Amino acid sequence: MGFDTLAKIRAPLSRFHRDESGSVSAFGLVMFVGFAAVGAIGLDVSSVYAARTHLQIAADQAAHAALYNRSNMDPVSSKQLAIDLVNKTLPTEKYGKALRIENIKFGSYDSASGSFTVDDDSTTAVRVRTSFLSENQNPVATYLFKLVGYSSFDVSTDAIYTTYRPGCLREGFIAQGMVDIQSNNSFTQGFCIHSNTLVSLNSNNTFEAGTIVSMPDLDALDLPKSGFETNEGLEAALRAATMNIRILSRIDNMIYRYENPEATDYPADTEELPDYITNPTVISSRVRTITTAEIYALESDTGRGRVHKIDCQAGNTLTIDATEPLREVVVISPCEIKFTAGSVLEDSRVISKSTSADSINAPAGLRVGRNDNCGDGGGAQLITVGGMRFPADLQIYGSQLMAKGDIYFAANADGVQGASLIAGGEISGTSNMNMGLCLGGMEDNIEIDYFRLAY
Repeated sequence: MGFDTLAKIRAPLSRFHRDESGSVSAFGLVMFVGFAAVGAIGLDVSSVYAARTHLQIAADQAAHAALYNRSNMDPVSSKQLAIDLVNKTLPTEKYGKALRIENIKFGSYDSASGSFTVDDDSTTAVRVRTSFLSENQNPVATYLFKLVGYSSFDVSTDAIYTTYRPGCLREGFIAQGMVDIQSNNSFTQGFCIHSNTLVSLNSNNTFEAGTIVSMPDLDALDLPKSGFETNEGLEAALRAATMNIRILSRIDNMIYRYENPEATDYPADTEELPDYITNPTVISSRVRTITTAEIYALESDTGRGRVHKIDCQAGNTLTIDATEPLREVVVISPCEIKFTAGSVLEDSRVISKSTSADSINAPAGLRVGRNDNCGDGGGAQLITVGGMRFPADLQIYGSQLMAKGDIYFAANADGVQGASLIAGGEISGTSNMNMGLCLGGMEDNIEIDYFRLAY
């Protein structure tokens, strides 16, 4: 082979060896594969997180529904309602069975240790587990992870709901409107004053450590110029808070149940009759004035331990003389109810359906509850869809006043001990009161479970 022939062959080979055009294609291919892998991870991980979010929302909703309905349903029925709710959120035709009845457990929850103890008879806590699992034929499918052998992922979430009862609703002054307290009052440890509007205070009030005064906007607190200087302990007691006073919604349901003991369509959270009512059958009467003894004598001396529906006989006011203490009865009236001076209520419940601002009132000296130094029993409840007014010497011991309207009262010194006042309007109190925490003797007061997500 001649020199010229070799030169002709080597020249193109040399140019090819030195030519760098198109060399980026190999690098680009490597980068493409890398980006595709990252994209695959991002796409499938995002899908898993989205599925987990759906499951968590469903678990939270189901846990709340199961526990809420457990208070007046058997375990199986309340669990089924929770499953029905999840099936609407995550339709089975698309997601399969995300929640099964065996994954809803009632029990008790220890927040300190984070432990849950199963007890199907419990109404205080529930644990719910929602899931997308291969064994249930509804795992989360992958997209590009299939290329490396992962066609699906199992995902599950838990939720634990528990019940609680706000201490302020057990003992304290709670109002949707303003809470207006005058001067020279003493509030002992643990007592609550809350308004969803504003709290107004005059001078020379004392708040022990552990007292709570709360409202949504602390800047709206209404004080005299002397402010915190003349209200000892107030600044430390202040809290910014809003409260859902949903307990007031129980009044209408409670009245319906008491007046219709044979009905079966009670709404959830309907208040039970007190234990001292041994015969729920309603005794109806129509009078303008009635004494404790006359109430007991209704229906041949079987009036005690009964529910009494008393109309006011062509008038607007029913007067009750309870200077002989009224005990172990429930009284319901469509009229304004006026107690005579010096009336006493113990282990009894009086309800007015009147919407009047003075639908329950007394001139002076009304005592609600037994003065027994916070002993067990003896408490009483005054309940109205209107308002209450007590212009002088109201004494409350281990008892409750609940009104959809306003509550206006005056209390004598050391006359308020173990008091729960709840108003859909305002609460207005006067001066020279000691408002103390009892913790005992309030067993028959109306309470309602609130629910919170514990885990």
